[in-house]
Amino acid sequence: MKICLVTPAPTYSRKGNRVTALRWARILRGLDHRVSIVEEYQGERCDLMVALHARRSHPSIVRFRGEHPRLPLILALTGTDLYGDIHTDASAQESLEMADYLILLQPAGIEELSGHLWNKAWVIYQSVTAPPGKFFPKKSAFEVCVLGHLRPVKDPFRTAMAARQLPPSSRIQVVHVGGALTDDMKTEADAEESTNPRYRWLGELPRWRALRVLARSRLLVLTSQMEGGANAVSEAIACSIPVISSRISGSIGLLGRDYPGYFPVGDTQALTDLLMRLETDAAFYEALKTWCEGLKPIVDPDHERQSWQLLLQDL
Repeated sequence: MKICLVTPAPTYSRKGNRVTALRWARILRGLDHRVSIVEEYQGERCDLMVALHARRSHPSIVRFRGEHPRLPLILALTGTDLYGDIHTDASAQESLEMADYLILLQPAGIEELSGHLWNKAWVIYQSVTAPPGKFFPKKSAFEVCVLGHLRPVKDPFRTAMAARQLPPSSRIQVVHVGGALTDDMKTEADAEESTNPRYRWLGELPRWRALRVLARSRLLVLTSQMEGGANAVSEAIACSIPVISSRISGSIGLLGRDYPGYFPVGDTQALTDLLMRLETDAAFYEALKTWCEGLKPIVDPDHERQSWQLLLQDL
């Protein structure tokens, strides 16, 4: 088939939507399909459209459905879709109705859909290939990694704020990888780095370098207010790095409801306490590490490829 993959993230972007689109294109090409990635559908000839983001891809969805009412249309739902737009935005809601299939990046997302849409839902976990080689954490510090662009929805400075409250005896150092999407965010990151000796901001890095930073860390910290299914969590699982996360649906769908590494959204003190426990309680740290290692099969590239193969067979 010739597949048109629509993502609102531009070519130069390193945002999650672009990362997902590029990975899916590789998978679909590996299944012997021809794939073109575009920011907006302009009437290109194709047999199938896969669109990311219900609201932002809505014009493409409307045009494709209008020109090709009988061709299949797959819509992948982001965190902004699931936990925001589809509940309030008419164009996002219309996109749901027009799609033949709705891809979720983790199963808890189905709870956000109206019951009549459940039969369209199809879970495809995001896969990750861990960077080659062996990585060893620093002995002089307990490095924790924050992996994500500086956007309000990511609550990007929560880990730095928590680190400020740690006792002098703590060896925790926060290493933050992610680009500042506004000048204000850059100013705040620079100010935090200059006044917080436990915080280091590396800015935006190529993905291969970001994964190496993660692989040498002792923890991934995810502080987001919402996620459809964070690439960063999948990356940590693939790298055998334990995760602590705000208790949000997108993480619960990946890590499980009973995972012991959650803290309430925006709760700085709870995050500080959890960081301290992981630094000082070896048994607790190993419990989280073992839990995350047990999830590796869901982020295996073969698993994602098989999920796509089954979905295309079902069309």
